[in-house]
Amino acid sequence: MRRFPYASAMVTGASSGIGEGFARLLAEQGVDLVLVARRGHLLERLASDLESAHGVTVEVLRLDLTDEKQLALAEERLTDPARPVELLVNNAGSSGSGYFAELPAERELHTAVLNAVVPLRLSRACLPGMIARGAGGIVNVSSLVAVLPKPRSATYAASKAFLSSLGESLAMEVARHGVHVTTVHTGLTRSGFHEAAGVPADALPDMKWLTAEQVARAGLEAVAEGRASTVPGLAYRIRLPLMRAMPRSVVRAITRRVHDR
Repeated sequence: MRRFPYASAMVTGASSGIGEGFARLLAEQGVDLVLVARRGHLLERLASDLESAHGVTVEVLRLDLTDEKQLALAEERLTDPARPVELLVNNAGSSGSGYFAELPAERELHTAVLNAVVPLRLSRACLPGMIARGAGGIVNVSSLVAVLPKPRSATYAASKAFLSSLGESLAMEVARHGVHVTTVHTGLTRSGFHEAAGVPADALPDMKWLTAEQVARAGLEAVAEGRASTVPGLAYRIRLPLMRAMPRSVVRAITRRVHDR
């Protein structure tokens, strides 16, 4: 990557997977970090590694962002004028597996809040300061399913559609202020996410898998260049415009075939 334009960053969901990938690449660029996740022991270990390897300052916030009081702490950190955060990476997310009518309502609400409401709140917290400074960036980690129906992961797909739309709209609003908002539309990524969601590997399409580093690198390169969106992986870059162009009836038919195998 070329010289990175931001000196400090907050990464949510940083304890593993794509979030850890963002943290490691940012530290390699000399960016000071605020790492947010529930698993504090993993954050502490990662922070120690990054500080030792790259000489950056790493702050750890052990927070459950679906808890109102803990989310407010993250917002408070983003709005601290004495310690400005120049880049926000909205990576934290969750999903479940099963038919919507059979899943616990509380779990589905948790997914909706973490994937959609939390990025909205954190973006709203940091954008006024970025606009006032005339510089800053936000990376939203979304998914290709944002443009697809997703049986047995309906809330996840809907929340990612919200996130993608929000990101694209914000990119148009704030670009004139020197602030860049980039949405990363990920495909299948080996990050531990699917296992945590209870999705067995044989239930997933037989497609080329991305690495967490690939996704993170694509997101950082895109926000540094001021691009509103990016799709990691050539195969997925080809598929996305095709999926958007197809009639929805055809998209539903293809999706049904994939999920009914």
